[in-house]
Amino acid sequence: MSKITIAIDGYSSCGKSTLAKALAQKLHYNYIDTGAMYRAITLFSLRNNIIVDSVIDVAKLIKALPLIDVSFVYNTDTKSSEVLLNGEHVEKDIRKMEVANNVSAIASIKEVRSKMVALQREMGKHKGVIMDGRDIGSHVFPDAELKLFMTADDDVRAQRRFDELSSKGEYHTFADVKQNLKNRDTADTTREENPLIKADDAVILDNTDITKEEQLEFVIKLINDLLLTKD
Repeated sequence: MSKITIAIDGYSSCGKSTLAKALAQKLHYNYIDTGAMYRAITLFSLRNNIIVDSVIDVAKLIKALPLIDVSFVYNTDTKSSEVLLNGEHVEKDIRKMEVANNVSAIASIKEVRSKMVALQREMGKHKGVIMDGRDIGSHVFPDAELKLFMTADDDVRAQRRFDELSSKGEYHTFADVKQNLKNRDTADTTREENPLIKADDAVILDNTDITKEEQLEFVIKLINDLLLTKD
């Protein structure tokens, strides 16, 4: 059966990666978390004083880009790909709030996006890949056979993120978490370089009131119907 490219875009904390990982395991596809790639660049910038008090030294970052290698390694325990920054496993570090507070600004920089998009296209050139992010269906893979645009109620998204952070021992107020999501939404949808938009042919998936299992079942049906038509 033919393999396809699946592009998943949407707002923060809508469960894009959860769905993408489940699909990858079900279909035996490669999963690429493009948001993790931008988070890795952000972590590098925080560690190397390129970001100081939320101010980015853009010139310094652009100069450092050739020194930044972002790649993935497959974790056999979690059965998912995890990000490496210059060979260092940083999956846990890139999920911290300090990174979340700065990643949208880093992702808005043209030179950063150009480097990451080139890597993403190389990773997905043989199809059989699932990518989630902000501009996958609209820019990285505009010809993807299946495009999803995920959304959910703001309070539901904030609660999911709050619970995720708390489970990892990182405690913040619900108000701070919700504000962080609001700030990221604004930055993602208004940036000049490939903003977060719904591709014209994307299927909207609002998972406010459905379970992960119902969500997965819905998308698998979309894929099966698509493959039957394609083959």
